Parts: sequence; structure tokens; C-alpha cells
Amino acid sequence: MEQLTILVSSEGRWVLPESDEFLAALGDPTPDYDAAGFAIRNLGYIKFEVLDKLVTEIELHPRNVSPRALDALAAQLSKPGTNLFRIKYLDSEWRSEISASAEHTMSRLRELCAPHAEAASTERFRITPQDALKLSRDFENPLRLLSQKWRASFGRFDSTVISFAIQNGLLSRLMITGVRPHLHDAIFRFIGDGYKWLGKDYKINALGENIENQPDKEYGAWVSEFYKAVAASGEPRYDLVAATIENAGTKVPYVARYERLLLPWKTPTDEVFVTSTSKVVERDLDWEASVEGDSPLSIKSARSS
Repeated sequence: MEQLTILVSSEGRWVLPESDEFLAALGDPTPDYDAAGFAIRNLGYIKFEVLDKLVTEIELHPRNVSPRALDALAAQLSKPGTNLFRIKYLDSEWRSEISASAEHTMSRLRELCAPHAEAASTERFRITPQDALKLSRDFENPLRLLSQKWRASFGRFDSTVISFAIQNGLLSRLMITGVRPHLHDAIFRFIGDGYKWLGKDYKINALGENIENQPDKEYGAWVSEFYKAVAASGEPRYDLVAATIENAGTKVPYVARYERLLLPWKTPTDEVFVTSTSKVVERDLDWEASVEGDSPLSIKSARSS
């Protein structure tokens, strides 16, 4: 293997550091500074360098790297190469890590470059991040059980996850989505029957569909970002969510207030399963009445009980 240094742009194109194509993208034909370093720090470029035919060094600023650049790098790492890989990345300062596996290196790079789902609230959707450690100490909270299962399984999904959910009464409030890193979307794999606001027909037909394509597409797009971020980071997320969800099947929107735990699970493929288990904090009696045809008297009675 010949020693080489190449750069991948945010568009996923490979260029040589001193090539006309790179300098044109930089907008400076005669830079008197470290042009490659500037592009890495500010323009989302990734440097790929083979050192002494023994170590492959990858240098990047994770906050600026695009999915297309990562995909191009993954294709390069899939080719036979060195046995050691060093990731050099800019955080608050430059840091470095060593790996002996191209697969582990790529997995770690995707973690570093994963978009962080901020606690972004809109007029209809509000989210308040919760302390996952607090959940582990709340023995009355059923969400704690699946969190323990995830840790005991080292985050690997198998058939025992579903049986565990059934045994502990969690299946009805369980959703499973599949996230593939190179596709950048989240696909419904399972929807428990406790999500009545989605409608029976939708819950059946939605399997295999993007979770953004919900009856309320704005809500679908909003929640999908959290699923994708959890899959990319490999870390759980525990939130309190309040949302007003429009439903094409009813005239009354569904006002939801619930605790939600998202857990990322490894699978035999590159697909990551993200399970969502939720606990209703406050029922929407108006919506339930509109669906079930309850009388005003029964609504008043339910509220007073």
C-alpha cells in the first residue's frame, strides 16, 4: 500500500490536498496557511492519511461533518488496508483514539458525528429531558425494566426482548423502529396496540414505512429526529413529552403528555433498532370521548373520578 493523504468533502467527493479542485472549493488558489486544516475545522472536510503503511489516521471536526462525507469514508474503510486506525478529532481541544478494527472505527466516527437532538420545543410539541439515573432508582416506574434489560443484554436485540416486554406488561406501549446509518431515516418495525390515537388500520399499514409519514406529519418529522440521534449516538434518552397531535381520523386533536424512554439496540446487520416505551402521565379525556362516543355526563364523571 502506498502512503497517501486525501480529503473527502462535505459532498462526499475525494480530492488531493493541493489539487486545483480542492483550492477552487476553498476559494483561495494560493493559501499561505494550512489549507487542509482550515477545511477540516471549518468546512466539514475529513482527512484520510496512511502513515508508514501501518496506521490509518482520520482527522475531522465532528460537528461539521455531513452524512455524505461519512458514507464516502465508510466505503474507503471497507477496502483492505492497515490494521490500526487513529481518529483525531476536534472537541473543546484535539483528541485522539486508537482502534484495531475498521468496523469499530466507523461505528465510533458515526457516534462522534451524530446529530444531537436538542430539547427543541415548538408551539405544539414540548420536550423536557429527564435524568436516566433517576429512572433507574424509580422502582415504581415500568420504564425502568426495559432499561435494565438493555443494559443486561449489552444493547443487543434478540427474541428475548419481545418476550420480556410481554412478561412485564410493556408490549402495548412499545414501538420499535429500524434506523440504517446510510439511509438516514427511521422505519416502523413494530407498534403496540396501546397507541390508540394512531388508529388500528394505520398501525398495521405503517409497518415498513418511515415514521415521518404519520397522520400528523409535523409530529412525525419532529419525533423522528430523536430516534435517529439515539441510533447514531448509541446512548439512551429519557424525556417528558407534551404534544398536541392532529389525527385525520378525528376532528379532535390528541393532547398527549407522557414519559418516553428511547433505547438503541444493535442487530446482526448495520440496522439499529430503537425501542420506545412510554408511560402516559395525563389522559386526554376529550379525545377519548370523541373516539368512543361518550356522553358529556360520562366525561364529567371520568374527570371527577
